[in-house]
Amino acid sequence: MSSVNRLTAISPLDGRYYKKISALSDYFSEFALIRTRTFVEIEYFIALCEIPLPQLKKINHNVFEELRAIYQHFSEEDARQIIQIESVTNHDVKAVEYFLKERFDTLHLSEYKEFIHFGLTSQDINNTAIPYLMKAFHQDVWFEEIENIQQLLRKYAMEWMQIPMLSRTHGQPASPTTMGKEWFVFYERIENQLALFESIPFCGKFGGAIGNFNAHHVAFPEIDWVTFGNKFLEDKLGLKRLRTTTQIEHYDMMAAYFDTLKRINTILLDFARDVWSYISMNYFKQKVSEKEVGSSAMPHKVNPIDFENAEGNICIANALFEGLSAKLPVSRLQRDLSDSTVTRNIGVPLAHSMIALLALQHGINKLILNNEKLNEDLENNWAVVAEGIQTILRREGYPEPYEALKFATRGKEITKKVILDFIECLNVTEDIKKELRRITPQNYIGIHL
Repeated sequence: MSSVNRLTAISPLDGRYYKKISALSDYFSEFALIRTRTFVEIEYFIALCEIPLPQLKKINHNVFEELRAIYQHFSEEDARQIIQIESVTNHDVKAVEYFLKERFDTLHLSEYKEFIHFGLTSQDINNTAIPYLMKAFHQDVWFEEIENIQQLLRKYAMEWMQIPMLSRTHGQPASPTTMGKEWFVFYERIENQLALFESIPFCGKFGGAIGNFNAHHVAFPEIDWVTFGNKFLEDKLGLKRLRTTTQIEHYDMMAAYFDTLKRINTILLDFARDVWSYISMNYFKQKVSEKEVGSSAMPHKVNPIDFENAEGNICIANALFEGLSAKLPVSRLQRDLSDSTVTRNIGVPLAHSMIALLALQHGINKLILNNEKLNEDLENNWAVVAEGIQTILRREGYPEPYEALKFATRGKEITKKVILDFIECLNVTEDIKKELRRITPQNYIGIHL
């Protein structure tokens, strides 16, 4: 699509954001799907030759290299030929079959071309091509970007682990924490979700019209088609074959995959909103680019646009992930066609997720910690050490320490002096008073890694 046409694209994914997510075209475009269908059909034919079926015993295995070259060098012109065939057949997978039959004629394999798509239904191709592409995207693209986020989270968590910060619960000043520990919270949350991916296989359906290998078994009952199907998906496509299916894949594992992505996105959304709040509190400043404009009316502003952009894209992605997870596992009886149009949109929430990941990386790399403001807020909130003081007094058996502290400080601005004066008035030993005086908003930060 030309740059001019991108201005008229309906979706911002194919317009404004295309440069950022253009790599996804290799996994979720119509071209990618057609190419992968061709790949599955060719590898299936080769697998039939390797059984070998009696009718395919004579085929020269040297031709396999030429067959594989069809999908290895698959071009846009090849895809257009298939689209042209589809305009006549009105069936996308059948169009691939007819395209390959023409290629078989060219390769002088006409006598074998009826074994293209032998015994299969279209979903044996779609329900392997789509998860194959999803798995490739997950390993090649998405995982690398989430790892980049994780590295940034861990880097700054470690760098800022000793930087005290006033926490806020219910929006109010609360026990101090450290900036690094709060970043590590998000790192650990994402790590937990990434571990769940290890238990979610990429699955495929492969078993003929209704999943029972009816046509295969009636034609060649002596062949163990279940073992063949399992081996074909595992060895050739890297997928787990679902043993009992209808005409289509269950999509249960795919839904689990989307749900896990949605949870990771939600964690990142939580992170984006927290960092946005820290920026608004002046805990972070942002690196400035001389040529950038923060506001069309207020030239002093440096807006947290990366975190806002991430939030917006995550909201769109998660709404679609939820829709995919709810719809795809549901199909009437042995199949209806509603999953077909839905699966064509799998790349959309993944693309919005990618835009969010890239925005977060950009935003994080612009942050500058404002130590002065962090310390100022701690100094202005000596009340937060009250919890520690009364807890030590409880340890020492001091009568009603909470009430004593409340009586001494109520109605006053709780400053360092107020706290120290309260300690001096306590009927405790000097050693206990020294212990209490050592508590400050800067060091009352508990255990942090």
